[in-house]
Amino acid sequence: MLLVRPIVSLLVAVFLMMGGTGALTTLVSVRLDAAGASPILLGALTAAYYLGLTIGSTQAYRLVGQVGHIRAFSASATVLVAATLGHALGTDPLAWIALRLVEGCCMAGLFVCIESWLNQSATSSTRGRILALYMIALYGAQGAGQYLMVVDDPHGFRQFVLVSILISLALLPVALTRKAPPLLQKLAPVRIGHLYRASPLGFAGTVISGLVVGAFYGLGPVYIRHLGYDLGQSATFVSAAIVGGMVLQWPFGKLSDLLDRRLVLVGLFAALVVVSIGMTMLPPIGFLPLVGGIALFGGIIFAIYPICVSHTNDFLTSAEMVPASGGMVLGFSMGAIAGPFLASLLMAAFEQDGLFLYSALVAAVALSFALWRMTVRPPVPVDRRLPFLPQTPIAAPLDGSTADAGGGTGRGGGASAPNQWHRTDLDGHAPVATPPPGGG
Repeated sequence: MLLVRPIVSLLVAVFLMMGGTGALTTLVSVRLDAAGASPILLGALTAAYYLGLTIGSTQAYRLVGQVGHIRAFSASATVLVAATLGHALGTDPLAWIALRLVEGCCMAGLFVCIESWLNQSATSSTRGRILALYMIALYGAQGAGQYLMVVDDPHGFRQFVLVSILISLALLPVALTRKAPPLLQKLAPVRIGHLYRASPLGFAGTVISGLVVGAFYGLGPVYIRHLGYDLGQSATFVSAAIVGGMVLQWPFGKLSDLLDRRLVLVGLFAALVVVSIGMTMLPPIGFLPLVGGIALFGGIIFAIYPICVSHTNDFLTSAEMVPASGGMVLGFSMGAIAGPFLASLLMAAFEQDGLFLYSALVAAVALSFALWRMTVRPPVPVDRRLPFLPQTPIAAPLDGSTADAGGGTGRGGGASAPNQWHRTDLDGHAPVATPPPGGG
């Protein structure tokens, strides 16, 4: 109870915000598909959101630094509400793509405010539990929000109004909180090239994760609708993937603490190939097998990113981990921008099966790369690995291995001597351990 009390207002804000925006992601894809948009346009719709998220992540810290957390959160939420209501004015695809770009920028601002605030509330002993509560609020709301899809909406605007109401209500717990917002420090990000050299598989895996997760969020609702299922069943389908990701992320991650993380990634990539191909065979069997299959699919794709982050952190010093997390979020974002568009090309050629043929193809390429990496570098010794923590690309700054870094080569504020696994400095100078911009 003492742990929850200081952050309850932030968790409520996260729940309301993600309940609305989780539904919005599905809603815009389903509505534009029903209006006759091609798969390529639907892919561009999701790509625009992640592009906005990436652009917003580079600017949000500047906004927060200029006007403060509460004003930045309020401004981002207000513009997001306006953009959401803009969808109710018509179904012009180009207008909706522009609105999704704006919505991505706004979401970046909201996540930077929330995550940096939560990060200030955490200590080395409580960060894991705070992160778990944050993940439950985030995933739980995203899954529950899918059921806004079943609200009767004969005129086409009621669902957008409900989403807007939830986002607006998320302003209240932040605006009325008595807890002082944190002070933001200057960022000193680790460059992508250096991050890749520290762990080629770790960074490439974050891109792979974005390629698959971005495609699923944008085109998964379209896939299930094209199979002839109603809105309630579509909501259950998408929600099952999200819940699967929340539940299975932890056991897969803990397994990577015991084994070579690369071996776990090889297993996940191989399983993704098999499950993706299996998903193309399940539609004739019925809806329940599809729900079970997509829950397993979600568990796999949502576990790849945090394990790749943990694998990369095994090769970094404490001072490098926080700025490096921004680079890994950027890697995910690059994949999430390209993924929906690439998957839409296969859906245009193979109809709904193209989505899972795409994920199988991406996973096969990732599997080949992971197997090759296992032949060129020995595994990290178990006693040199940081404990796994579940996370999403938007929760990376809350990683408990990063936030208490005091510089040098220590882990979690403690000192340890440099060794072959802990690079002293990726850039040739001492990086500053500060939170990177949040991602999406």
